[in-house]
Amino acid sequence: MDYLTLLATIAPVFLIIGAGYVIRRIRWLNAEADASLMRVIVNLLYPCLILDTILGNRALDDPGNVILAPLVGFGTVVLGYAASYLLAPIFGLREPRQRRTFAFTAGIYNYGYLALPLAQKLFDAPAGDSRTTAVLFIHNLGVEVALWTVGLLLLQGRSHEASPPKAADESTPTRRSFQLPPTLTRVLNPPVLAILFAAALHFAGARHWMPGVALSAVHSLGAAAIPLGLVLTGATFADEMRNLSGRNHLGVGIGACALRLGLLPILFLALAKWLPAPVELQRVILIQAAMPSAVIPVLLARHYGGDAGTAMRIVLITSLAALLTIPLWIQLGTQWLGW
Repeated sequence: MDYLTLLATIAPVFLIIGAGYVIRRIRWLNAEADASLMRVIVNLLYPCLILDTILGNRALDDPGNVILAPLVGFGTVVLGYAASYLLAPIFGLREPRQRRTFAFTAGIYNYGYLALPLAQKLFDAPAGDSRTTAVLFIHNLGVEVALWTVGLLLLQGRSHEASPPKAADESTPTRRSFQLPPTLTRVLNPPVLAILFAAALHFAGARHWMPGVALSAVHSLGAAAIPLGLVLTGATFADEMRNLSGRNHLGVGIGACALRLGLLPILFLALAKWLPAPVELQRVILIQAAMPSAVIPVLLARHYGGDAGTAMRIVLITSLAALLTIPLWIQLGTQWLGW
């Protein structure tokens, strides 16, 4: 596909994000509704999309997609973190908190609400199947593990989230109960559990014995996940832009674009070319090579002591620039991979 055709393909995704921005500014969608809407998306709609995509998908019959995809997801995110942290001082980011936030945000690509519709439009719709999208979900297992383990350690700059527990009073009896470690609890979030559950059902042949009415309901609910997720992303942009200061942060923007939209895509395309991977996984790597920074670092930076302003600048700048660079990298990537 040529550049303009690719640009026309991705433009609707950004228009939906823009719609979310507008309805927040005109107060059709207020901030109080965000938490409820996010719970519906994460706990119901997105898992339904995962189930609908994975059940009966023949791409998962290839062991390379099932085994290699999560390893690629984990490895590419860790590569992004390492490159961004090591090269941050070149762009004037030497203060520890800002440098860690820069690496945490620039190092991870938008692996969900932007990558998914592009996988569907670019590869699955023309082929009449959902093979690439299914592998993308499996790939994202590794991304989630990297985000909640290596990513949080990088953002916090320490190996422990909380201070050491206080010594218990010997005179007071203590009640012990089993609890999952906090990091494991975050990794085992609803989408990850849905991927694991859907994979188990797939290998059990559930597409053939589940009731058709249930599969139809799952399909209808899953179809709403991406549009609503993109709308909420636009609303988040509208909120966070109000909190940005007018100070000059040229180094942050240049550095994020140079790494996230420049150096890292080259490394990703080299991986897609020379890794002995199935074609569906190659397509996933190509899509992730073109992605801007993910939105979730903005929320995590605020909650875990990072620089939320730096994170927001990186997300906004790379997202705006990606409107022009995504078609470029997709076009170059398809030529490089010989498709």
